[in-house]
Amino acid sequence: MRIRATVAAATGALALSAFVVPAAHAADSASSYRADVAKVLEAAHSASGKTAFTATTAADDAPYALNVTFSNIKVNNGKAIPVGTTNHVAVPVTYTLTHGTDVKITAADFQTGPYLYKGTFGDPDNELFGDDPAKCTVTSTTTASCKGNIDIYPAEGYLLNSDAGAWKAAGLAIALNGQNPESSSFDITKVGIADQGGFTSPNVQRYSKLTVNASPEPVRKGKTLTVTGKLSRANWETNKYAGYTGQSVQLQFRKKNSTTYTTVKTVKTDGYGNLKTTTKASVDGYYRYSFAGTSTTPAVKAAGDYVDVK
Repeated sequence: MRIRATVAAATGALALSAFVVPAAHAADSASSYRADVAKVLEAAHSASGKTAFTATTAADDAPYALNVTFSNIKVNNGKAIPVGTTNHVAVPVTYTLTHGTDVKITAADFQTGPYLYKGTFGDPDNELFGDDPAKCTVTSTTTASCKGNIDIYPAEGYLLNSDAGAWKAAGLAIALNGQNPESSSFDITKVGIADQGGFTSPNVQRYSKLTVNASPEPVRKGKTLTVTGKLSRANWETNKYAGYTGQSVQLQFRKKNSTTYTTVKTVKTDGYGNLKTTTKASVDGYYRYSFAGTSTTPAVKAAGDYVDVK
């Protein structure tokens, strides 16, 4: 969902709609958290011209800068984030929150959470938030250790294919200070916000699949085997899998009683992601294709296809 752009440029109703949790997984806490974030971010970025919010006191119709900073943000334990076409992906994030003594992070209406953004922090192409705020454990009078999730629902249009690859991480904190964003008397100037980006994140990738079939089976020793297969990856815009074209894939073999695969040759996928090559049958064993992966697509290995050589 393109959240920051909507928040910065749209009306309040449109900004809130960008954070609506789809009905299939809606919950009161998720709906409330996303709605609160939307309203406060809308005011903050409208006031600051879509740049990082740095004012020390609140301007008219804008929240004030909260004395909170973030550090040690670790997304998905540093591992790439593969996303398919339908399944919800919950990405774990841990971070340290440091705050002034005037900030009451244990207050019921203090909310913090991580998010990912694509592009620049001031004007991102896309953002991914969590359904719920993070949970923090106080470690000193001014620090806390926090854990949260970033929730991705590919079937709900959260991602475009162009979103695959590099992202950055950010931390967000909001102190509502007794203000109710749904109330007609809501006073945004009494709300504090901290929004800090530029942290390292692993790549978000289009989930990949790889198949193999060696034939004929069985085959006589010395005869030709034809090995076919297909490399495909998630298309986030159609919610289907499509062939990954022009990619180098290794054909590998292991003997019947071995645990080690060796590379036979390298084959390129055609315009539909299909693979086809031939090799001479020598001994009983398993053939598979193996793809090393790219920045946008994770590595994947097909399950070995056993061939009985007579």
